[in-house]
Amino acid sequence: MQIQIKNLLRGVIIFLLVISFSACHNLFNNEEEEPETTYLVGYEMVRSYLPVMVETMFDQMVKLYPEMAVVQERVKHGIIIYKISYKTTFNGESKLASGLVCVPTGEGSFPIMSYQNGTNTLHSNAPSVNPNYELYLLLEAVASTGFVVSLPDYLGFGASDNMFHPYLHKESTVQTVVDMLRAVDELADIRNFSLNKDLYLAGYSQGGWATLQVQKAIEENYSGEFNLKASAPGAGPYDLNFVNQYILGQSTYPMPYFVGYMFDSYSHFEEMTTPIEEIFNEPYAAKIPTLYDGTKSGVEINAELSTNISELFTENYRTNFNTDESYSSLITMLEANSIEAWNTSVPTKIIHGTADTFVPAQVSNSIQQDFVSKGAQNVEFIPIPNVDHIDGIVPAGLYSIGWFLELTE
Repeated sequence: MQIQIKNLLRGVIIFLLVISFSACHNLFNNEEEEPETTYLVGYEMVRSYLPVMVETMFDQMVKLYPEMAVVQERVKHGIIIYKISYKTTFNGESKLASGLVCVPTGEGSFPIMSYQNGTNTLHSNAPSVNPNYELYLLLEAVASTGFVVSLPDYLGFGASDNMFHPYLHKESTVQTVVDMLRAVDELADIRNFSLNKDLYLAGYSQGGWATLQVQKAIEENYSGEFNLKASAPGAGPYDLNFVNQYILGQSTYPMPYFVGYMFDSYSHFEEMTTPIEEIFNEPYAAKIPTLYDGTKSGVEINAELSTNISELFTENYRTNFNTDESYSSLITMLEANSIEAWNTSVPTKIIHGTADTFVPAQVSNSIQQDFVSKGAQNVEFIPIPNVDHIDGIVPAGLYSIGWFLELTE
C-alpha cells in the first residue's frame, strides 16, 4: 500500500524544481474581494510552470518512461499549484483538512481528476506538506493536459495532523475526498478557472481502495453533484477480511506496518473492542500504539515489528480469529470498511500487478468478477504482468492517465 518511485527519476525532479523557481509567483491581486465559501478555508500558491517548462520536463521523463509520450502529446497548458485547507467532518465534528490542487493555466473548461495516494505514515510526506515528493510532482504535471488535479492529504495529515489518521476507514475517507472536491469548486470561483463538472477518480493501494469507496458513494449519494466519468482504482485491499486471511496464511509478510496501521486506526473507534494484545504478541502489542505518530516511515516501523507471522500475531488470533467471539468487533470493522461490488454504470478499470505479494491481485480479480455478477458491463480487471506492489505504481498511474485522456478526446 505504500507508494515509492525509483531513484531513476531523481534527476528529472531536481530539474523540474530548478525551472519552477523561475516562474512568476505574483500573478494575482491579493486585494481582490473574494466570495464567501462553505468548504474552502484558505489557499496558498506554491509555484507555477510555464508551458515551455512543462514540455521540457516531459522531454526528460519520456526518456525514462516511454509510455508517458501519450501524456506529453496532450500538453497544452502551464500549471499553477495551490495548497488548500477546507472544512470536513469526522464523527460528527467539524475538522480542518487540506490538500494540493494543480490547475491548468489559460483558456478552457476543465474536468477534475482526484488522485487518492497510497499508505503514508509520515506527516512530512502529505501532498500539501511535501509537494516536491516525486509522485506528487508527476501528478502535478498531468494538469498540463487540461485536468484540475486534486490530491487530498486525508485526515491525520497536513492541517489535521494533530489527530490520528483513520486508515482504511470508509466513512471518513469518503467525506474527506468529497469535501475537498467541493472546496476545489469554490477555489475555481475565487481564482477564475472554469470547471466542466466532469470527474475522474484514480488511486493506488490505499488510494485504490479509497477510489472505489468514493466511486460507490458518489454513485449512490452524490450523482447529482458530480458527473463521474471514469474510475481507475489500482492494487487496493478492497476485501479487508480476505487480505487479513491472506496475511495470516503466510509464514512471513514483508510489510507488517500495514496491518499495525490498520489495527491501530480501528482501535480509536468505539466499535472496536478487541484488545490489541489479543491480536499481537509482545513486544509488538505495546509498541504499535506508539509507532504511528507521524514521525516514522514505513521502513522504520517495519524495523520495529516482525515479518514472521507466528512472532507478530498471537496463536489464538492466527487460528481462531473467525470463530473466537473476542474478535467479532474486529471482523465487523473489516467487513464494514470493505467494498461490496454493485451494478455500476461508470466505466471502471481495476489495475493490479500480478506479482504483488503485499495486496494479492486476486483481490482485484475477485471484485471485478463480483461486479460482473451484479450486472456491471463496463468493469475490467487490468493485470500488469510480473509487476509487484511497489513497481506497479508508475505503470498503473500511466495507464489510468492515458485512459482518461482517451475519454476526453
